[in-house]
Amino acid sequence: MVVCSCNRLTHKDVEAAVADGATHPRDIYAARNCKAQCGNCVKGVVCLLREARLKHMKKAEVPAHMVPAAAGVALSA
Repeated sequence: MVVCSCNRLTHKDVEAAVADGATHPRDIYAARNCKAQCGNCVKGVVCLLREARLKHMKKAEVPAHMVPAAAGVALSA
């Protein structure tokens, strides 16, 4: 889906920028070497940025049973 028609910015561009570490709208535009022009897209970019960051953080979460016990760390006192 096109989010910014001025810069041909899509939701895939937002997701890729977040995967590369984007945390602010300016990071999204910078990843495409552009900037907001008319401003109509900013609210949509912010919304997609939030969604992509949540999705990215959930992917990064590892279930507790998948984390190996640290070697040499006592689990009880």
